[in-house]
Parts: sequence; structure tokens; C-alpha cells
Amino acid sequence: MNRRQLIILLSGAITVPTFSANAQLANGMRRIGVLSGLAAEDPEGKVRVATFLRELQRLGWTDGRNVRIDIRWGGADAGKLREYAAELVGLAPDVLFATGTTSTAALVQATTDIPIVFSAVIDPVGAGYVESLARPGGNVTGFLLFEYRLSGKWLELLSEIAPGSTRVAVLRDHSQSVGIGQFAVIQAMAPSEKLELTTVNVRDAAEIERAVTAFARSTNSALIVTASALSIVIAILSSRSQPDTGCQRSIGNNYSSLAEA
Repeated sequence: MNRRQLIILLSGAITVPTFSANAQLANGMRRIGVLSGLAAEDPEGKVRVATFLRELQRLGWTDGRNVRIDIRWGGADAGKLREYAAELVGLAPDVLFATGTTSTAALVQATTDIPIVFSAVIDPVGAGYVESLARPGGNVTGFLLFEYRLSGKWLELLSEIAPGSTRVAVLRDHSQSVGIGQFAVIQAMAPSEKLELTTVNVRDAAEIERAVTAFARSTNSALIVTASALSIVIAILSSRSQPDTGCQRSIGNNYSSLAEA
């Protein structure tokens, strides 16, 4: 089954002929398994799933009428994600839908037979989920979170909001492919923006605190946080009652729109 067939199956435009006989329920309904990497009470997760269900309904597929949708919320718990992935595979759905990198990884490990469509995955090729973006191969396909070229926009935005900046620290986790890929784009564009780059390779909050504090002592400095280090930075900021003086801007995707795709 190729990429086009998988996407068409999920959107409900046509019926793909290669379904498992066990996947179709007794009343003729199709079955979709959804695995989210967010917690059930997470507002963003609720928006993504609601968008997904609404788009399916717009295309003629209504949960409980002609399709059964089984949703599992794994949160940030890798063990739960693996458990729920195995559970969903055991239900023999027609297709599996994963939101986020961690849930996609769990489903990819759980089955090589059931079609998997992912959304909001940062680097599916680097992670080994697909062979290439043009020809995914296997049973997995989906939609990227963003292209690495978007990273170059961060430098352009920085030049607009802080034109006096001459030095930029780039926070990344160099053990993750996304951190390497994003930095490569930023590094290529820095000369045109007349910016001197410093990499801050981090893996925990304490390390970020030390590195950023030291870098902030220099004048005309700014900070870019890549996706690989973002979750740690968010954890640091959320632990403070008020942010420090400064300017924060970002460019990214509308996550819920990826659920529509």
C-alpha cells in the first residue's frame, strides 16, 4: 500500500481494498486507532483530536455510525505508549493514526502490517520511520512537523525584533537529529545576517541555566531554542511565577491543522 492509498483511507475519500477481514466490525463499520503522545486532559491534545474527528465527519465518517475510533492517551510515559500501541494493534484496526514523535515510535515498533499515518513528527527519515519523504515505503507515512528551512526564519525574526544583536546562542540537544538539522540551517544563514553563533549543547535544565546565564553576561546577545531543547526550556519557564525582562518570539506550525491533513 503506497502513501496515496494510506492518506485516502484515513480521509475517507475511497475504500482501499486491502483491509484485514478482522478489522471490519460486524455491522460493517471501519475501525481507526488513534494514539496521542499527550495526556487526556491536555487542552492542546483535545483540540487536535476534536479537529481530527470533525474533519473525518466532514468527509462522511462519523464515530459510532460508520466508523469506530479508539483513542488512547499516553502522555509523556514511554511505557504507557508502548502498552497502548500494542492494545490498539490488537484491536486490528484498518489504520492507525499517531500524533507526535513518541506515539509514532510506539506504533512503528508495534506493527509492520497495519497502515500508520502520523502527524507532527519532526524527522521521520532520521528516526527511521520512513525511507524517504518522497517514497516512504513500508506501512508508514504522514506529515512533518516542519521543514528544517523554517529554522532560518528564526534568524530573520531575530534581526527584526533585536537589530542590535551580534551574538546568538543556539540551544540544542546534539544527540537528537532535529537539533543537528536545525542548527545546520541556522549556521548556513548566520553570515548573511552578520551574526556570530555559539552552540549550547544541553540535556537538562541545570545545564541550560548555567550556559544561558554565562552567555547573558555578554552584550548584544540573543538566544534561539531549537525543538530538541524546547521542552526543557518550557519546564524552566513554567517553574517561575514571572518571566525575566526580555523579548520572546516564535515561528511554528498550527498543530491542530496537521490533524486536518
